[in-house]
Amino acid sequence: MGFKKILAAIDYSPLSQAVFEQALELAQSNQAKLLLFHCLTADLVVSTPPFAGELGLSPQLVSQAYQTQYVRFEEQLQHIQQLLRQYCEIAARQGVAAESSYRTIEPGQGLCQAAQRWGADLIIMGRRGRKGITEALLGSVSNYVLHHAPCAVLVIQPPQGQAEAVVTAGAAAEV
Repeated sequence: MGFKKILAAIDYSPLSQAVFEQALELAQSNQAKLLLFHCLTADLVVSTPPFAGELGLSPQLVSQAYQTQYVRFEEQLQHIQQLLRQYCEIAARQGVAAESSYRTIEPGQGLCQAAQRWGADLIIMGRRGRKGITEALLGSVSNYVLHHAPCAVLVIQPPQGQAEAVVTAGAAAEV
């Protein structure tokens, strides 16, 4: 089975590099196109709390919080754009046609929708290694994608014994 359109899920996790490398290798061997895709999560979307004045929050405090959140969003957006651009340049140097995209959406839904719209044959993504109650409470993007994707899915596992380190690093990056 050959793949002609490969979607690689790029994020801030330590596995993102491995996901990119695997996607690039498969794209080269199959002469496939590559879409590097990132989902900005909804918690980064800048919003003003409804009824802020009624909650006793001063307009100045709300404005400062909004500005701080907006600056954080813009910084993360610039960072991911730069990362996607770098990966596209690497792919081009390796002879692979690559493009990048990002959306503000929950990652599981975003990946499945992007794969559907782009006509992907394969999604390559990493897995944080959550298990048990942590996975039940926080969810699993890879599990969602495995059950809802319109195409084949390749999940890159964290190295043996490093799943907890990946989860801890991901939690630290979100703080």
